[in-house]
Amino acid sequence: MQGVYLKFYVKEKRRHHGLLAYEWLLEQAQRLGLHGGSAFRAIAGYGRHGRLHEEHFFELAGDLPVEVGFALTEEEAQRLLAHLAGEKLRLFYIKLPLEMGMVGDGV
Repeated sequence: MQGVYLKFYVKEKRRHHGLLAYEWLLEQAQRLGLHGGSAFRAIAGYGRHGRLHEEHFFELAGDLPVEVGFALTEEEAQRLLAHLAGEKLRLFYIKLPLEMGMVGDGV
């Protein structure tokens, strides 16, 4: 099946409506009936301001980017983006075409 991979980038400790932004994004997608999403924490990264963020052994976590990704149909992606557009939250996203499916006949 053809679809899109929609991913958002947020700072690890960024909050929205009292929740961590990546948790809030996953929760919103779930409420819209989307079938799955994942959050991945980076080990290093920089954004539009060019400031490098990286984890050091003795440093406390919290300032690193988190990628929140969803494999969706185009319709689901548009529904999620429209829902998020109504929020007072500025989010950077990337939308990529993908082919998705299942292999094997296991449970």
